[in-house]
Amino acid sequence: MPDTLERFDVAAKSAARYLDQAANGSGAEKADFVGRALRRLPTAAAHVVEVGPGGGAAVDYLAAELARDTRERSVELTLIEAPGVFSESLDRAMGRFRAAGGTCTLRHGFAQDLAGLLPAPVDVIAASALLHEVYSYGGGYPGLHAMIRTLPLVLREGGFFAYRDVYAVAGGDLHERVTQCYSARPWLQFLRLFLPEYLGGGTHPYHHAADELVVRQDSRIVPVRDLDPTRSAIITAPVGLCREIQRHYITARDHLWRTGVLGFRPELEGVLSDDWIDARAGHKRVHYRLTSGRMTEAQCAMLTALSEPYADHLVCDGDVFDEITDVAVRQFFDDVESGDPARGEVWAAWCVREAHETYAYLPLGELLTTCIVNSVAAGAGTVLVPVRADDVAVAERSYYQRYVTRKLANPLRDGKQRVLFANVPLSDSETVRQAWGTIEHWCSKADLARVYAAINGGG
Repeated sequence: MPDTLERFDVAAKSAARYLDQAANGSGAEKADFVGRALRRLPTAAAHVVEVGPGGGAAVDYLAAELARDTRERSVELTLIEAPGVFSESLDRAMGRFRAAGGTCTLRHGFAQDLAGLLPAPVDVIAASALLHEVYSYGGGYPGLHAMIRTLPLVLREGGFFAYRDVYAVAGGDLHERVTQCYSARPWLQFLRLFLPEYLGGGTHPYHHAADELVVRQDSRIVPVRDLDPTRSAIITAPVGLCREIQRHYITARDHLWRTGVLGFRPELEGVLSDDWIDARAGHKRVHYRLTSGRMTEAQCAMLTALSEPYADHLVCDGDVFDEITDVAVRQFFDDVESGDPARGEVWAAWCVREAHETYAYLPLGELLTTCIVNSVAAGAGTVLVPVRADDVAVAERSYYQRYVTRKLANPLRDGKQRVLFANVPLSDSETVRQAWGTIEHWCSKADLARVYAAINGGG
């Protein structure tokens, strides 16, 4: 697949810090639906496939679940990773899975080629962020739809596809125009740097005349590259594009944290990242270490004064830490735009790896409809549907939501959306009827009509 190979940056995606740290969190959230699927299988022997295992967080979770399981169970785990992508933490997780009594193998290939990578149908396929990766690097909608049509061909009847991705937006239309106000300086700087990169170099659906990005400052329309970061800006754009801005800013901020370039590096995974003051409100303590970034001695002294010692590092109130981060991010963007080579390299590394990805382009109703319609089109005589009400879930990201609520006038919801699709025979009218009762809560009438036509042979 030469086009995919050209667009997918293997070096960036397989960097040790990215896979072994940045992509190695939320194991329970990634693998919870896999555990549910295993419990619903009629046999104790199961073949599970994870596409894009990253640093092995889900593998670790499944290993722990397997070790605690007192039933006689045989689990074969196959991991599919892009060619050239490796992770030391994934190797360790595979070892723990084998020690728990399972078998585990790693194969390299692209998700679009699953049919060739899996010689026989499997029981469960799990993936996190797979669809937006395929969309961004594998040919847009045609590549995405082709991959979905592959799933029923490699799943057994009664098998499951467990999927997790970034939450898109409420409703079903990403092209609905909304107005957003930005006044925080680092956000305005980010708009000026990010939007030309994303709109000019990424695979995204915002190409129609009605999708035009309109930026106003002082009641005048200005090009996004000419934004003045000292003045508030009003942006009118598709709601999906505004969601991309919000999500990419958070991703870029996490990237800067992890590099230590801001002068401090917080703990973003593991036990220390879950030190909540009020989890429901998204208020936490942030554990961090000072690094050799460009903070002055006075800034370091002030930050230390706002923190408390904890073992071999420092801990700070999350709201305070966010404010300090905003000051550091503003200085970082100033340096990038002034031509600082070291900081420009850090920004360029993030752009190569993340800035061209379209994260949240499928609202839940559209995700369900797309998977159902294309799975029927595969011609396997089955349909991928969530059967039970709890097969569809949205997990809040309360810490990030707290931050964007404090920085944006009308922030969009931040979270993860998860679906457990069952590969149901079209002839199983009772299960199909039950699934209809699940999807009608998420799909529009127009989407339900598409589903009806597909299932009943009309499309």
